Amino acid sequence: MSSIDLNSDLGESFGAWHMGDDATMLGIVTSANVACGFHAGDPSGILRTLTAAAEHGVSVGAHVSYPDLVGFGRRNMDIASDELTSDVIYQIGALQGLARAAGTQVRYVKPHGALYNTIARDERQARAVIEALKAVDDTLVLVALAGAPLLDWARDAGLRVAAEAFADRAYQADGSLVSRREAGAVLHDADRVAERMQRLVHEGVIECIDGHDIALQADSICVHGDSPGAVALAEAVRARLARSGVALKAFAGTPS
Repeated sequence: MSSIDLNSDLGESFGAWHMGDDATMLGIVTSANVACGFHAGDPSGILRTLTAAAEHGVSVGAHVSYPDLVGFGRRNMDIASDELTSDVIYQIGALQGLARAAGTQVRYVKPHGALYNTIARDERQARAVIEALKAVDDTLVLVALAGAPLLDWARDAGLRVAAEAFADRAYQADGSLVSRREAGAVLHDADRVAERMQRLVHEGVIECIDGHDIALQADSICVHGDSPGAVALAEAVRARLARSGVALKAFAGTPS
């Protein structure tokens, strides 16, 4: 690969509760997955993040979620298909309005947390999310876990997709993410994380939690904005990729 996208989950502060360092991260990443109020984020904070993203020329995506502020969108929910479609349409629309006010636009959709992991392989809920994108704007790119069936379901439905790898998360041998409830699920060593991402880009492999390499092809790399040391991790990944000749470029384009 000569280029790859680097993204982060941002806009997640809520009132007096501060989450992440959006201002600094927006100087590092090429795409920002901005919370839409269902798992995190309040309107004024989301607008500030979008405005800063526009100033940095960072591509913006809607980070849609189950309606789960208390659980930060990380609790599984068995939501009816029509309700889930409506929830996702609502979130995209809200972010589109705020983005317009900030002088930018929503170019892609990345589900968050439990919704992200569920629809990677649950076809019923996946199709509900796909229908939401098609109803709002079928030019929006859907971001999904690299190697997940969701990528094929979305392509078959006529959507553009971007396969995503996680810099700061451990992988199972089947390509799924290790549950956050398990030890070692979240990675904190910046040098190790950067080396893993360099191997991913150049060799198309990532080391899973049992020590074996698995094949993985990705269009975008995520560093979670709420992870401890997120800025250091993102800086290390960007610097390591740059030194190895890889340019950082948004997969969905940047504001004109």
